[in-house]
Amino acid sequence: MELIAHMLGAALLVNSVPHTVQGVSGKPFQTPFASPPGIGLSPPSTNALWGGANAIAGILLLFGVGELEVGLDLHTTLVLGAGLLAAFGLARYFERLADRLP
Repeated sequence: MELIAHMLGAALLVNSVPHTVQGVSGKPFQTPFASPPGIGLSPPSTNALWGGANAIAGILLLFGVGELEVGLDLHTTLVLGAGLLAAFGLARYFERLADRLP
């Protein structure tokens, strides 16, 4: 269960980056609160809050569930892999949405 929590935490931390960056840059960006959810654009303040919420949840899952020991082992490899997979998946998702936006 710890491993799953840590992998989800890594994915949430990765997801916090685009929302926080767009929010503090003053640019609208997709969130689950937009219309339609996950596709429409939300205001920068919503993105800043959503990015912060993702970061807090990710940190709590990484450091609040079990013990996170970073080293050359399977656990660390899977957590990093989950983060990279989330980054790739988000890049592909937002790339498809960007093609639809004016």
